[in-house]
Amino acid sequence: MEQVRAAFESLSNWWFDLHYSQNQKRALLVAGSVLLLFSIFIVFRGNTEASAAPEIIPVTVAEPEIFVDVAGAVNKPGVYSLTGKSRVIDAIKAAGDSAPGADLSTINLARILNDGEQIYVDSTVVNSSGVRVSKSVHTGPININRATAKQLDELDGVGPVIAQRIVDYRKKNGSFISVDDLQKVSGIGAAKFAQIKAKVRI
Repeated sequence: MEQVRAAFESLSNWWFDLHYSQNQKRALLVAGSVLLLFSIFIVFRGNTEASAAPEIIPVTVAEPEIFVDVAGAVNKPGVYSLTGKSRVIDAIKAAGDSAPGADLSTINLARILNDGEQIYVDSTVVNSSGVRVSKSVHTGPININRATAKQLDELDGVGPVIAQRIVDYRKKNGSFISVDDLQKVSGIGAAKFAQIKAKVRI
């Protein structure tokens, strides 16, 4: 307390000893007060801005767009636009879902789609014994995107093992884009492909 009183008396003596007029002292007092208030304002404003949490702006990444042709036993066949990570089941739903009698057993519904591919949904028929069987394909070259393993087995040089590999490859990677893609299937080399090339189609 004594230190505060001594400081106040020292300041008072300094003030009265100033060789300024009363108007000059008043101007100095006003200028000092304004400067003090401005300093307090700056300090307070700085603390407020520092404590404010920075605004977080969410960043959204748009999924790429792909186009898929859905054909066969669906309610609305056609070309549909889907997001890049869509799966086969999404394409079938976009086409109005599978039609009555559709055979989805030969399709991998969980596979991720590729841009420009075709999804073909086979249909089934009921034989004279009341058993549902896959619809047979037309005579002529076999459609490698629709044929069953049994139908592919009928090709010269293609046994049941390679026929199943063709079906498995189709389920995993989607429809064949060209007949030449058959060579990507394990067990089908250049010689075997030349043997069956004329008997298959897309």
